Amino acid sequence: MAEGAPLRVAAIGDVHASPSAKGRWRDTLVEISAAADILCLCGDLTNHGTVPEAESLAEDLRACSVPVVGVLGNHDHHCGAPEEVEAVLRQAGVIFLEDEVHELGGVGFAGVKGFCGGFDGRMLDAFGEAPIKAFVQEVVDQALRLEHALKELDTERTVVVLHYAPIETTVAGEPRAAEEWEDRLGLAETIDRFDRVRAVFHGHAHRGIYAGETRRGIPVFNVSAMVEKPDGKPYALIEV
Repeated sequence: MAEGAPLRVAAIGDVHASPSAKGRWRDTLVEISAAADILCLCGDLTNHGTVPEAESLAEDLRACSVPVVGVLGNHDHHCGAPEEVEAVLRQAGVIFLEDEVHELGGVGFAGVKGFCGGFDGRMLDAFGEAPIKAFVQEVVDQALRLEHALKELDTERTVVVLHYAPIETTVAGEPRAAEEWEDRLGLAETIDRFDRVRAVFHGHAHRGIYAGETRRGIPVFNVSAMVEKPDGKPYALIEV
């Protein structure tokens, strides 16, 4: 792959793998392998964060012949075993961006899961009870981890992979109570500080909409498998 040539990037989130639906994503992954140079997984890779669910997805991922990078989602943490889920998927070739950055064809990839917290003027304050302060600290920590990862990359083009949305636009359509907790204090602001970011992918918002942008105009794509995309596929495919 020539350095500086356009990179075909596929992205999907919320595949919610389970042993009862083994093989569900195999054909899609074969299709992605023919169409893309790399695949980004945007969290909620399992239903409840169990090892058998991760093993089910790992089996399907062996049909994917392009590099795979990703982050975990809230479902992948549900049973308290995210490290075990990640270990199984690493064995199937997934590079987890919460632990390292990745480069391919002159394009850098950085990512974190993200967290809740609210948008713009509705963001939660670290005031009051200790649990609220701990909640807000996790939000801040996620933004700092993303900033650190982006600083590690020395590429002219960068892609950010998240689970939670960094902007409000792509969660439009979610139930209002969920929408208000849908992000990400600081993630959009962090992204906007890096001119090299060419695209942001996220999942989580099953009823959201496909495309939006940050205040500085960086494209943001909601690639939840449940969200309607221009070509009718469960995944997005763009050139970077």
